[in-house]
Amino acid sequence: MGDAASVRALVRRPAVKRLVIGIGAFLLLLASCTSSSTSTPTPGEPAGRTLEGTEGELLTVDVARAEIEGADLDALVDGMTRFGVELFDQVAEPGANVVLSPTSISLVFGMARAGAAGTTAEEIDGVLHFPTDAQTTHVSFNALDRALSEAAPEELRSPDPEAKREPGQESPPALEIANGVFPQVGFPILERFLTTLGEQYGAGVVPVDFGTDRATRIIDDWVTERTRGRIDRLFDSLPPDTKLVLANAVYLKADWATPFAKDPTVDLPFTLADGTEIVVPTMRQLGTIRYAEGEGWQAVELPYVGGRLAMWVLVPTDGRGPGDVLTPDVLGVVGDALREGTVELHLPRWDFDTDVPLIPVLRALGMRAPFDAAAADFSGISETPLWIGDAIHRATITVDEWGTEAAAVTGLAFATSGPPPPDAVIHADHPFAFVILDTQERVPLFLGQVADPSA
Repeated sequence: MGDAASVRALVRRPAVKRLVIGIGAFLLLLASCTSSSTSTPTPGEPAGRTLEGTEGELLTVDVARAEIEGADLDALVDGMTRFGVELFDQVAEPGANVVLSPTSISLVFGMARAGAAGTTAEEIDGVLHFPTDAQTTHVSFNALDRALSEAAPEELRSPDPEAKREPGQESPPALEIANGVFPQVGFPILERFLTTLGEQYGAGVVPVDFGTDRATRIIDDWVTERTRGRIDRLFDSLPPDTKLVLANAVYLKADWATPFAKDPTVDLPFTLADGTEIVVPTMRQLGTIRYAEGEGWQAVELPYVGGRLAMWVLVPTDGRGPGDVLTPDVLGVVGDALREGTVELHLPRWDFDTDVPLIPVLRALGMRAPFDAAAADFSGISETPLWIGDAIHRATITVDEWGTEAAAVTGLAFATSGPPPPDAVIHADHPFAFVILDTQERVPLFLGQVADPSA
């Protein structure tokens, strides 16, 4: 992957008062099993805490967010980027659109890591590329949450998507990241696990009864609310022996700093991976934009309102594909090479979803013990042996002339006066990759590829 500097090679910018928010949601299911694994509570610690509360009631763990001491944000973000690229390599197929949120998946496995031990913990650390020390991982996630919330929005704005907006009427960006814990009503959970999730992840606790279909509805309602309706479900169903669900949701909505609004969107050709040519609505911009070029790729940075969040559009050249340019090495070079220039940019609109059953993918990356009833060791969660019975990731992205909602970038802006010849011509008229990042902390909120914008 390269060193942290190469991965986090975005130019740092001043903090802003609001931050864009991306969209994605992922759930981790821990099902009870008959493993021989036993818990090893701290001497004197109660075996577990049975949460008092009715089904669907939001409970709070009586702990305050911990102070940030010993965080290694560089190592955490470096690992998240490595994992995101490796996950993309496993999931992406030629000709298929993809959007993923490494941030969402890393956060929910960070919570699971708080209760993992032995080989289970080692495999989570190895596949997610977490810092070697578990406490450093949790403190670093706490630091990341605070860094991303420094410019938290006051209140999400929901402009009428049908309303006509003019340049200068762009809404401030919004970013929300939420963690949820859904235990079976009456199921005892170790105090130290709940304390870690409260102190480091700010996770809310909602007891549910997995013996009825109300549990799925309660979780889906939580997901719908946290993603502003962009995603309305996580699991298709939950077996009655489920004891705990850990969930994370990330929502992002941001307007381009320079909308693609001065020139009308036109239909232009787009060449698919198999050589087929289609015609798609294509946005255009000509003006001063940060861009970079290298062997086999071109890149352009499209900032959102506020300047802290941006989308990188990575367009392969020389017959290469999105997977050839969405690598840690290329991302590091892009960050160092971006410079202002006059760019003629063509970018199609896109709008699509990605659903990923994570267990097969993570097994292929080397994580096996957490999904094996006989091998899983989540003794830090409960004395009752647990294993991950299901793991789902869903993400969605819409990119248009005005900006991005969910896991994508949307922009609308174009120079009107007669500019000099452009320094670069970047036409995203064949499969390309994208990354949405926080340019201050260089966190890969979302990444993916656009293989067919008409899909």
